[in-house]
Amino acid sequence: MATCEKLSKCPFYQGQMSMESGLGKMYKQKYCESDKASCARYMIASTLGPEFVTNNIYPNMTELAKSMIAKNKK
Repeated sequence: MATCEKLSKCPFYQGQMSMESGLGKMYKQKYCESDKASCARYMIASTLGPEFVTNNIYPNMTELAKSMIAKNKK
């Protein structure tokens, strides 16, 4: 899969978590560079809009994303 088009501007990586080491690097490889559709942040932004993606939502919080989408989907 292609790299997520939102990666370079994703607020999650703009000061919250480094993409170069540890957990940030693992998230980047798994979600941003491999399977963006399974990223909770991407799921919410693409379904509800970027204004619904808060800084405390991590890429692996898919259950939260699904719940938010179900609750807010118009």
